[in-house]
Amino acid sequence: MDIDDILASVDHGVGSSLESAALDHQLLTRFWVAERAVSEVLPWPAPLMERMMDRVRLQIETIEDLAASSADTDLSTNHNQSYNPNLNLRLSILQTDLARTQYILRSLLRQRLAKLSKHSMHYLGLLASRNKNPLTQSQSQSQSQSQTQNPNAQPEDSVPDISTVTDFSPLSEQESTFVHAHQTLLAGYYGGSFMGAFSPQLRRLDDNAGGTSMVQGPESKEVVFVRCLGAHVPVVFVGEEGEEDIGVTMRMGDVWVTRWEGVKGAWMKGDVELL
Repeated sequence: MDIDDILASVDHGVGSSLESAALDHQLLTRFWVAERAVSEVLPWPAPLMERMMDRVRLQIETIEDLAASSADTDLSTNHNQSYNPNLNLRLSILQTDLARTQYILRSLLRQRLAKLSKHSMHYLGLLASRNKNPLTQSQSQSQSQSQTQNPNAQPEDSVPDISTVTDFSPLSEQESTFVHAHQTLLAGYYGGSFMGAFSPQLRRLDDNAGGTSMVQGPESKEVVFVRCLGAHVPVVFVGEEGEEDIGVTMRMGDVWVTRWEGVKGAWMKGDVELL
């Protein structure tokens, strides 16, 4: 039995195979590299993460069973029973592979949480605005104006309400709960520390007076390294007025340095990978 057979022995899902496990690990690694390369939170790959977490759970159960078997084997050697010399090797290989997968998952989640903590108001506003119709949006604007005029208004009153949100993209549901709780606690801390002494119209965290918004989103014009995976992939340039224009075309195997906004659509389609 080789290493590939040992790793495949813990993957017992429906339709699972050695090729599918290797492909999922490659997709996870690519998504991890992409998440570290850009400043915005990329869409949460729910099916991929569910498969990876199922494999991690099965692998942990297999390692625990092998560890128990190894302990029983060590005790049985004193009674002249059979001893499996490959058991410890198999256990070591599974533990090493598990540690590699857990490292990528932890690093990926920490990177996403760091982005959510930095741009929490931006993503909360994005989630809240996506699930509002024009009537509800006008009502929320009038409500925010009344809160601004309220002498008892607090910074946490400006945190968007996402209790009715059903579409959490690009976040997962757990990430949405985290970012709302994080921003609510942060707003309460600001209010108790210094913002409570401000006038009511200056206590909102989403103030856009003077045409300047206090809510800062991730940078879309940052430079990234990409490798072309398709035959012909266009690079889109966005003008000052927001108009998109296809300027140049990448060919398969090309490695370019370009702006993230120009290749974001191609990355979403899987035509390029970030390096």
